[in-house]
Amino acid sequence: MTVYDAIGGAPSVQAAVDDFYARLLGDPALTHFFAEVDLSKLKAHQRAFLAAALGGSEIYQGRDMAAAHAGLAIADADFDAVVAHLVDTLAGLGVPQELIGEIGGKLLPLRAQIVTAPAEQPVV
Repeated sequence: MTVYDAIGGAPSVQAAVDDFYARLLGDPALTHFFAEVDLSKLKAHQRAFLAAALGGSEIYQGRDMAAAHAGLAIADADFDAVVAHLVDTLAGLGVPQELIGEIGGKLLPLRAQIVTAPAEQPVV
């Protein structure tokens, strides 16, 4: 059984994406990333991406992660905040912790493709 099947398939992915974007848009530190974005199109891409990443039969036909996030100057803290919102979303939908960990394991390697802002230098 795939992670996609274990979490409930398409209906669960749709519920997760809807809740996830509500959380992102409610986060003042992240909302600016979505100011000029067609959210219905973005949610459709996110559903297809998650379904494919989690073992569903859907085929993701969007841009690769580096191209999709190029020019957004996403920092490590932004990435971490998004991951935290995803974890909270999944936990809120009743996804077991071991599956959340498995999902995170599939998505965390994308950090290198998504984070494009230079690392902040410590103040000396």
